[in-house]
Amino acid sequence: MAQAFVITLREGLEMALIVVIVLAYLKRTGRTSMFGLVWRSVGLAVAGSLLAGGVLFGLGKELEGKAEEVFEGIAMFLAVGVLSWMIIWMKRQARDIRGRLESQVGQALATGSTVALAAIPFLAVGREGLETALFLFSSSKTATPAETLLGGILGLCGAVLLGGLLYQGGHRINLRSFFSITGALLIFFAAGLLARGIHEFQEAGLLPFLVEHVWNINPILDENGAVGSLLKGLLGYNGNPSLVEVIAYPLYLGAALFFFFRSAPAVPTRKQAA
Repeated sequence: MAQAFVITLREGLEMALIVVIVLAYLKRTGRTSMFGLVWRSVGLAVAGSLLAGGVLFGLGKELEGKAEEVFEGIAMFLAVGVLSWMIIWMKRQARDIRGRLESQVGQALATGSTVALAAIPFLAVGREGLETALFLFSSSKTATPAETLLGGILGLCGAVLLGGLLYQGGHRINLRSFFSITGALLIFFAAGLLARGIHEFQEAGLLPFLVEHVWNINPILDENGAVGSLLKGLLGYNGNPSLVEVIAYPLYLGAALFFFFRSAPAVPTRKQAA
């Protein structure tokens, strides 16, 4: 549940930030009549993301045996790649997000194209929504469907609340700290997903184990117990990992954290978010 909560909170806030910037620019330029168009495009993007998520979850349930293991492994590897790119991109590029969005909105207004204006929030929110669907599908393998659903709902509610506060006054939220903390957490999530993706491919016979179980501390801290399940969701804990997992996890974690913290801070300032 914790993993789903953090994922949807962060992704949801990124969506909210995009909508807030577009609406704030329209309000500042006296184009509040365009608000309805923006909200309709956001609604379509959300609906499309929900549909894509439904297809992804439905397909995962239909597959069995080796096909299921391969499908889940591919989804986890894809989630790791997208998650890594998203975290580092946001760290480096988000400082200029307000300027880029306002430039795009200004060009759309100058040409009088409602399609071009609607496409801006639709594409941005749709991208974040598809990413969220992929991450939730991958993270659902470390939690029950009810826990994933509850965590996702709570995260989205939190993102909506934060988005409202941003629109009213960005000074109430320390975005720099928020994105730094959640970014670091998501890197740990991604490392866990990488290890689980490797495990799925090993079970399908597509990757070697080398050593099937380097250690087994499940009798001490069961990965399916209360504490073990929490650590499994947050940090990718595995009580009896294979040698390939033991090697891949710290290598990815070290590289991702290095690139994340060496990137120039790129979180929007309070004025940019308003």
